[in-house]
Formats: sequence, structure tokens, C-alpha cells
Amino acid sequence: MKLGDILQSNAIKVLASSSSKKRLFQDLGELAETCYGLDTEQVVTALLERESLGPTGVGHGVALPHARMDGIDSVQGMFIRLEKPMDFDAIDRQPVDLVFALLAPAHAGVDHLKALALVSRTMRDQNVLSKLRANSDPATLHTILTDAPATQLA
Repeated sequence: MKLGDILQSNAIKVLASSSSKKRLFQDLGELAETCYGLDTEQVVTALLERESLGPTGVGHGVALPHARMDGIDSVQGMFIRLEKPMDFDAIDRQPVDLVFALLAPAHAGVDHLKALALVSRTMRDQNVLSKLRANSDPATLHTILTDAPATQLA
């Protein structure tokens, strides 16, 4: 599995800021609808339900919100870069500016976990994070993510 398999080039957005997690999840839901034909409200509900189990801010300014949903056949990814970091209840209490969301089929076991591990490895690479923060063009961000060395590990 490679990031290019789960992240379409149009599933990347740069936002000036987001006022709350719920607003950010709304943006992710709208992106999922545009890119993958998913229902915005179902996506928002699924992400909020998963987030209620514990925050998905993993540290170093990165959040990895994810959820399982009915009506989806494969793991799908979305990426948002925030120009103004926001509080995300991250494990290191640092604000988040890089958000990589994953949506998986309700009964996807191993594929969901493999995708989450792949994204997690990629988003721990300080070189990748520096490049993501230094660029605001969605096409460039897609290239950075899909060409990252960690994509070859899963």
C-alpha cells in the first residue's frame, strides 16, 4: 500500500484557519463528498464519534482523525494544512497545523490499520513535515506526501 493509493490529488486543501474541531471535520466532510462522493454529515458524525473516544492529535503539530463508515469500499484519505495552527487536544499539547484524515469501510480490519500505520510513519518524518509546512500548493503537498520514503514501508 502506498499513500498514492488512498490520497487523491484533489483531496488536499490549505485553509487559513479553523475555529474548532467540529468546523475542521465539516471541512473534511465536504472534501470527502467532493472527492469520494461520501455524505458530508455521515463523515462528520463518524469523525466526531471516533474523536469522542480520545483525541487524534498525535504530537508535533499533527492530527490523524480517522473513522470507519458504512457505504465506503476502500480506505480514503484527505489532507488539510492549516496556516494558523489550532488546539486539537494533542498528546504533546501543541497546536495542530497538519491534518491527515482516513475513512475506512466499517468492516475493514487490516487495511484500515495498515493505512493508519503508513500515514503515521509518514507524518512522523521531520523532513516531510518541514516540506509540508513550507508549501501551500495542494499539488506540491500531494507530491510531498506520495513521494515520502515511508510510503514504501507498508
